[in-house]
Amino acid sequence: MVLNPFTTFVFDLFIFSAIIITAYTVNFYYLAFLSRKRKDIPSTLDWGTPSVTIQLPIYNEKYVAKRLVDAVCNLDYPKDKMRIMVCDDSDDDTVELLEEVVNDHQKQGFQIEHIRRGTRKGYKAGALKHAMQTTDTDLVAIFDADFIPPTWFLKQAIPHFSKPGIGLVQCRWGHVNENYSTITQVQALSLDFHFLVEQKAKSNSHLFMNFNGTAGIWRRGCIEDAGGWHTATLVEDLDLSYRAQMKGWKCVFLPDIVVDAELPAQMNAAKRQQFRWAKGSIQCAVKLLSDVMLQRKIAIEAKIQAFIQLTRHIVYPLMLIQFLALPILLAGQINLYVVSFLPALTIATYLAMGPGAYIVIIQSMYDKSWKSKAKLLPALLVYNAGMSVNNTVAVFDAIIGKKNEFLRTPKYGIVTKDDDWRNKAYNLPFTQTTLLEIFFGVYGIMGIFVSIFSNNPIFVPIILLQTIGFFYIAYMSLSHTRFKKNNSHNVKRLTKKEKTANRIYKLAMVGILGIIVFGGYMAISGYNTDIYPLDRIRGNLDGARSSSDPDVIRNHLVSIQTDLNIVMKNIPETTDASGKVIAKNPVWIFGTESTNFLRIQNDVDAMFAGLDEIASVSKDNAAYHTGMLDINDRALLLKINIMDATPYMYVSPANMMFSAIWIAAIIGIFAILKRKKEQLKKIDVINNVHLETN
Repeated sequence: MVLNPFTTFVFDLFIFSAIIITAYTVNFYYLAFLSRKRKDIPSTLDWGTPSVTIQLPIYNEKYVAKRLVDAVCNLDYPKDKMRIMVCDDSDDDTVELLEEVVNDHQKQGFQIEHIRRGTRKGYKAGALKHAMQTTDTDLVAIFDADFIPPTWFLKQAIPHFSKPGIGLVQCRWGHVNENYSTITQVQALSLDFHFLVEQKAKSNSHLFMNFNGTAGIWRRGCIEDAGGWHTATLVEDLDLSYRAQMKGWKCVFLPDIVVDAELPAQMNAAKRQQFRWAKGSIQCAVKLLSDVMLQRKIAIEAKIQAFIQLTRHIVYPLMLIQFLALPILLAGQINLYVVSFLPALTIATYLAMGPGAYIVIIQSMYDKSWKSKAKLLPALLVYNAGMSVNNTVAVFDAIIGKKNEFLRTPKYGIVTKDDDWRNKAYNLPFTQTTLLEIFFGVYGIMGIFVSIFSNNPIFVPIILLQTIGFFYIAYMSLSHTRFKKNNSHNVKRLTKKEKTANRIYKLAMVGILGIIVFGGYMAISGYNTDIYPLDRIRGNLDGARSSSDPDVIRNHLVSIQTDLNIVMKNIPETTDASGKVIAKNPVWIFGTESTNFLRIQNDVDAMFAGLDEIASVSKDNAAYHTGMLDINDRALLLKINIMDATPYMYVSPANMMFSAIWIAAIIGIFAILKRKKEQLKKIDVINNVHLETN
């Protein structure tokens, strides 16, 4: 099969993505195999009661901050051996709330202090680095604001430091609100995969594992030996744990010690968390990989697994590349079943990641409750597919070195299904990434039509899964947005500006929905007038080649002529100096004669003339057979020409202009919403000042 340069490039990208995605998937299965090994982690239960500092980095967490401090002060551990540092960088009501809570516990005899830096420099890593300046205990435990450590936590976790080489003990995350919604359920399942497969496998096999930022205990000497907390990345936990292991310290994961935490219930909060993790991992890859690879004392397998862990989020842009490439290859009639086994292997990989190997892994993870978890697999696949846009943006942000503020994941104290977050502070609006999710969703609809009309229905489930994911994430991002002031005070009456802003928000939502529907309609309409006629032409050319009846061939040519007239209306013309049309070519840059539809039209006319010539010739005559062979050869050549031209019909000037207008319209709505959001923020400030004054 002869491929044009554009199709060859797209095909090569598709194959490259398939290879990388398959490699990362196979590695996950390898870790699942390692995680099945049972390893008893030695500990000395009579190690005593070493001193421990518990650091609580907090920023604007008024719904969960008190719960955390109360839980820490309720730990079953001697007060004289336990120092609590509330590292509070908040700039809202959380400050006053924590002052009161800390004072109450100080009166009860706890060594607890409320630390205010007066700056957010370095964000969480900066707060922890500041706290380490006055930390003099043997061990340092860290809990994020939404965690609820059990009373026995320290007594069960600390004995694992009995061996001097242990620098970190990481415990498993539990999920206090796992059953709140489908979003929280799939996040819980995904996190369990991380802890019970990846962390367990690496801890058992002396591979590099990572600190998860919370629910863990450090040896203070390990932190200092590794260089302390760095603020260069968004995942200071991953950075420090890798530097510690390069220094020879051992990190241990304890799957049986579970610390409950709150999962993001709002889609925009979940996307923010995923963005931070994805970007931070790539930042750490840029920062640390060269040192990891050059250290001789690190085993080859550990280096390979470190590379995979730090770069694994690169899979998300590769997924999008495949998603974009597949419809183009199908429209170009590329035989993905014969040309290479790799696309077929990619399909097998997608299937294996779903109802195949994952079910086996779930069985080993959850024992008797595995069936209820297995039912969540379709939702998890949709969620991960849809999240690929958000995480791809994060990956490219890290690669180009874009600086981002450390944006925390807001929590609302959600525990039961009756708890609500929608009217609370910290509610996040949807972002510009939602625009890209909508774009990929509309593109996916076009891809499904391409798969069907190109007689490749086997690819429909793959495209459909990702398309549903994009629309689901975009829909939840919009529906979970409440464009209203997030005020800690109760203001009964909305001002005129607030009412106007709310009306604008509702109109904007209707506008975005209308643009999406209109875009989908135009995409389908464009496919019907530009691409589908080419599919029909290819089918009629196959029919002409397979027939030896002149009347049947003529009928096929008449249909081809009709579809050519439809297509040629939308193809730009090229004229000579005298104004004569000399070409109609969809390839508007570096076009060739093979994709000149005016020449294709002339070849069809020549086929008509050939039929007229042999119409009066006997079928037994050699001239008849020569004429039929000529028609067959022309039909084959025309089919190849049509296949070459098809991909360029997608990127015609008209389509590109429409896409630009479509995207600009949604961006314009985003700009309006952002402007109104800033107006409401100003109103918030005025209201707060007014209420505080009164």
